[in-house]
Amino acid sequence: MSVRAVGAVDLIWDEQPPYDDRPGGRLARVVVTKEFQGDLQASSVAHLLTAESARPGSGGYVGLERVVGTLHGRPGSFVLQHCGVMNRGAGALTIEVVPDTGTGDLTGLTGTMEIRLVDGEHGFTFDYTVER
Repeated sequence: MSVRAVGAVDLIWDEQPPYDDRPGGRLARVVVTKEFQGDLQASSVAHLLTAESARPGSGGYVGLERVVGTLHGRPGSFVLQHCGVMNRGAGALTIEVVPDTGTGDLTGLTGTMEIRLVDGEHGFTFDYTVER
Protein backbone atom coordinates (compact mmCIF):
# COMPACT_ATOMS: atom_id res chain seq x y z
CA MET A 1 0.00 0.00 0.00
CA SER A 2 1.33 3.42 -0.96
CA VAL A 3 1.93 6.14 1.63
CA ARG A 4 1.93 9.88 0.86
CA ALA A 5 4.47 12.31 2.29
CA VAL A 6 4.02 16.07 1.83
CA GLY A 7 5.91 19.18 2.80
CA ALA A 8 7.97 22.15 1.72
CA VAL A 9 11.36 22.22 0.05
CA ASP A 10 13.93 25.02 -0.12
CA LEU A 11 16.21 25.03 -3.18
CA ILE A 12 19.54 26.71 -3.93
CA TRP A 13 20.51 26.66 -7.63
CA ASP A 14 24.17 26.78 -8.71
CA GLU A 15 24.11 27.00 -12.49
CA GLN A 16 27.47 26.43 -14.17
CA PRO A 17 28.51 28.18 -17.40
CA PRO A 18 27.35 26.29 -20.50
CA TYR A 19 29.67 23.55 -21.70
CA ASP A 20 28.11 23.64 -25.19
CA ASP A 21 26.52 26.85 -26.48
CA ARG A 22 25.99 25.97 -30.13
CA PRO A 23 22.73 26.70 -32.00
CA GLY A 24 19.97 24.19 -31.38
CA GLY A 25 20.35 23.96 -27.62
CA ARG A 26 22.49 25.44 -24.87
CA LEU A 27 23.84 22.62 -22.64
CA ALA A 28 24.81 23.28 -19.03
CA ARG A 29 25.21 21.69 -15.60
CA VAL A 30 23.29 22.74 -12.50
CA VAL A 31 23.79 21.66 -8.90
CA VAL A 32 20.70 22.07 -6.70
CA THR A 33 20.97 21.83 -2.92
CA LYS A 34 17.66 21.10 -1.18
CA GLU A 35 16.27 21.05 2.35
CA PHE A 36 13.00 19.15 2.79
CA GLN A 37 10.59 19.88 5.65
CA GLY A 38 7.40 18.06 6.57
CA ASP A 39 6.93 14.30 6.37
CA LEU A 40 10.40 14.13 4.75
CA GLN A 41 13.06 15.79 6.91
CA ALA A 42 16.13 15.61 4.69
CA SER A 43 18.92 17.28 2.75
CA SER A 44 19.89 16.49 -0.81
CA VAL A 45 22.12 17.47 -3.68
CA ALA A 46 20.88 17.08 -7.25
CA HIS A 47 23.24 17.08 -10.23
CA LEU A 48 21.37 18.11 -13.38
CA LEU A 49 22.22 18.34 -17.06
CA THR A 50 20.10 20.92 -18.85
CA ALA A 51 19.28 21.77 -22.46
CA GLU A 52 17.83 25.21 -23.14
CA SER A 53 16.26 25.95 -26.51
CA ALA A 54 16.57 29.33 -28.20
CA ARG A 55 12.76 29.37 -28.13
CA PRO A 56 11.49 30.69 -24.78
CA GLY A 57 9.70 28.05 -22.73
CA SER A 58 11.34 25.02 -24.34
CA GLY A 59 14.08 22.82 -22.91
CA GLY A 60 14.75 19.82 -20.77
CA TYR A 61 16.83 18.30 -18.03
CA VAL A 62 17.90 14.98 -16.55
CA GLY A 63 19.48 14.43 -13.17
CA LEU A 64 20.25 12.35 -10.13
CA GLU A 65 19.74 13.37 -6.51
CA ARG A 66 20.82 11.69 -3.27
CA VAL A 67 18.40 12.36 -0.39
CA VAL A 68 19.57 11.77 3.22
CA GLY A 69 17.29 12.12 6.25
CA THR A 70 14.09 10.69 7.70
CA LEU A 71 10.84 9.82 5.93
CA HIS A 72 7.90 9.60 8.33
CA GLY A 73 10.48 9.06 11.08
CA ARG A 74 12.43 6.33 9.22
CA PRO A 75 16.13 7.22 8.83
CA GLY A 76 18.04 6.42 5.66
CA SER A 77 18.87 7.64 2.19
CA PHE A 78 17.80 7.07 -1.41
CA VAL A 79 18.48 8.32 -4.93
CA LEU A 80 15.96 10.11 -7.14
CA GLN A 81 16.12 10.23 -10.95
CA HIS A 82 14.70 13.30 -12.73
CA CYS A 83 13.48 13.72 -16.31
CA GLY A 84 11.88 17.04 -17.24
CA VAL A 85 10.75 18.60 -20.52
CA MET A 86 9.25 22.01 -21.30
CA ASN A 87 7.52 22.29 -24.69
CA ARG A 88 6.70 25.93 -25.38
CA GLY A 89 5.69 26.47 -21.75
CA ALA A 90 3.93 23.14 -21.15
CA GLY A 91 5.96 21.10 -18.68
CA ALA A 92 6.24 17.42 -17.82
CA LEU A 93 8.40 16.18 -14.96
CA THR A 94 9.03 12.66 -13.70
CA ILE A 95 10.93 12.06 -10.46
CA GLU A 96 11.31 8.43 -9.36
CA VAL A 97 13.28 6.53 -6.75
CA VAL A 98 16.09 4.59 -8.41
CA PRO A 99 15.41 0.91 -7.58
CA ASP A 100 17.36 -0.61 -4.69
CA THR A 101 19.05 2.66 -3.61
CA GLY A 102 17.29 2.89 -0.25
CA THR A 103 19.47 2.49 2.85
CA GLY A 104 18.80 2.10 6.57
CA ASP A 105 15.09 1.96 7.38
CA LEU A 106 14.38 3.00 3.78
CA THR A 107 15.77 -0.21 2.26
CA GLY A 108 13.21 -1.42 -0.30
CA LEU A 109 11.87 2.10 -0.97
CA THR A 110 10.08 2.75 -4.27
CA GLY A 111 8.03 5.76 -5.28
CA THR A 112 7.50 8.95 -7.25
CA MET A 113 7.83 12.57 -6.20
CA GLU A 114 6.11 15.68 -7.49
CA ILE A 115 7.60 19.14 -6.97
CA ARG A 116 5.24 22.09 -7.30
CA LEU A 117 5.56 25.87 -7.12
CA VAL A 118 2.65 27.71 -5.50
CA ASP A 119 2.77 31.43 -4.73
CA GLY A 120 6.57 31.42 -4.98
CA GLU A 121 7.01 28.49 -2.54
CA HIS A 122 8.17 25.00 -3.50
CA GLY A 123 6.38 21.98 -2.09
CA PHE A 124 6.51 18.25 -2.65
CA THR A 125 4.25 15.23 -2.68
CA PHE A 126 5.98 11.85 -2.41
CA ASP A 127 3.98 8.66 -2.93
CA TYR A 128 6.02 5.67 -1.80
CA THR A 129 6.17 2.14 -0.44
CA VAL A 130 8.87 0.37 1.57
CA GLU A 131 9.03 -3.37 0.93
CA ARG A 132 11.49 -5.55 2.76
